[in-house]
Amino acid sequence: MKFSKTIFTILLVAISTISCSSDDGTDGTNGVDGQPGAPGATGTANVIYSAWINAPTAAAENIDGTSGMSTTINAPELSDEILSKGTILVYVSFGSGTFTVPYTSTAGGFVNTITAISTLKKIKLFRFRHDQGGTVNIPTSLSWRYILIPGGVGAATAKAAKADYAKMSYEEVCAHFNIQP
Repeated sequence: MKFSKTIFTILLVAISTISCSSDDGTDGTNGVDGQPGAPGATGTANVIYSAWINAPTAAAENIDGTSGMSTTINAPELSDEILSKGTILVYVSFGSGTFTVPYTSTAGGFVNTITAISTLKKIKLFRFRHDQGGTVNIPTSLSWRYILIPGGVGAATAKAAKADYAKMSYEEVCAHFNIQP
């Protein structure tokens, strides 16, 4: 039995040595694998964004016991799927810059906030005073833009957590999704 193991080992070493010679064929070409492909589509994937739009004239409304002014912009792509699994970002733009909604200011001499309430195919813009002393209008001259980010596949690990787009500035979101500001 010991003799057959020895013969087997010698045979294995001999086969390995013979088959591993350095001159066993021509080397392959050393170069580029192929031609570059055509440029891909804009990096917005399934992200949907509106043009800058003006909202209709606001009207007085009471929401959850809070008096304010509201108007609604159409968002035809805003689906149940995006409402339940996606991210909805709304921005307001006027003379001094572009701001994420909710937006708090002292317009009209009172601290007030503009917030967005999303429903199927619509986004309601609601402005209320913090002191509940009346209302501050939502001017039709303000420009609005929404960005809809459909929910995707969940992250595989906690290290690959989804970015919090609501904490990004408008410029950061545009850069991230390659959206023209």
